[in-house]
Amino acid sequence: MNHPGITPFGVTQDGKAVQRITLRSGDLTVALLTWGAVLQSLRLSGVPHDLTLGSEDLADYEGAMRHHGSLIGPVVNRITGATARIGGVAHRFEVNQDPDITLHSGAAGTHLKVWHIGEMTEDSATLTLTLADGEGGFPGTRRISAQFSLIEPATLRLTVSVFSTATTLINIANHSYWNLDGSANWSGHSLQIHADRYLPTTPHFTPTGQIAPVDGSAMDFRHPRRVTATDNVFDTNFCLSDQRRPLTKALTLTGASGVSMTMATTEPGLQVYDGRNALRPGRAPYEGLAFEAQFWPDAPNHPAFPDITLAPDILSKQVTEWRFRAS
Repeated sequence: MNHPGITPFGVTQDGKAVQRITLRSGDLTVALLTWGAVLQSLRLSGVPHDLTLGSEDLADYEGAMRHHGSLIGPVVNRITGATARIGGVAHRFEVNQDPDITLHSGAAGTHLKVWHIGEMTEDSATLTLTLADGEGGFPGTRRISAQFSLIEPATLRLTVSVFSTATTLINIANHSYWNLDGSANWSGHSLQIHADRYLPTTPHFTPTGQIAPVDGSAMDFRHPRRVTATDNVFDTNFCLSDQRRPLTKALTLTGASGVSMTMATTEPGLQVYDGRNALRPGRAPYEGLAFEAQFWPDAPNHPAFPDITLAPDILSKQVTEWRFRAS
């Protein structure tokens, strides 16, 4: 596609061309990559630094930064035992985390693929991807569409739609890391999360199955709280609701600089990760916080969790918005 907003971004290790897409509207300038449907950059007028963590080197995204800004599916987060029953049939997936866990769908993940550019305007772009039936152990030919659009003055909206030819599992999330101050780590930000429950985890950060109240715990962020990398440990799902719902505010992150980001989503869960192992080249741990709007993790192995099964020829549609404001 010939469009002034599309420029080359390099070639993958297996020889596939990757492009960068630049969108502009109001106070936002956003850059996307066809590699992994990555949100590479988000700039807000009047703020001298990028608000999300990215790279100018494709090799970084194929390596240590494979989760930075990417759209992860068909099943984001963890599946314990690397197995699940789908339509009454047991399916086995790739083990890529000890002791026997599938993380982010393994090598079949959408974040490791080159997406195709569909419709595009100055302030909107749609990326598409088709996953083959059985790839990574997941059934169904799955057609995924991700539309990124800007809404004035300073909102980014992501709409993800999925069709499958067979009963399958779908749980997709953007995995951007945020630091609103452009600082070495996220200490000093203020965080508010609109959730009164969370999922306690095992030492491997898989859910224990308990659904716990945040009241009286370290995970109570119902009122804004200052967070620091030394005092707060996050690899945690906050339970926003029990099912997909209309677009609803989920969190507000405010930097010490006064820049703020409000995140709204249709999804019932919000995974917060502190970035302890998410290292950009030359940078230290805890540089940014990841907020993954998704269904609750490991749902196939916990009947009380919201179901991530998608029936054939039924549209799955989710929406997430990030709304920004300078100080």
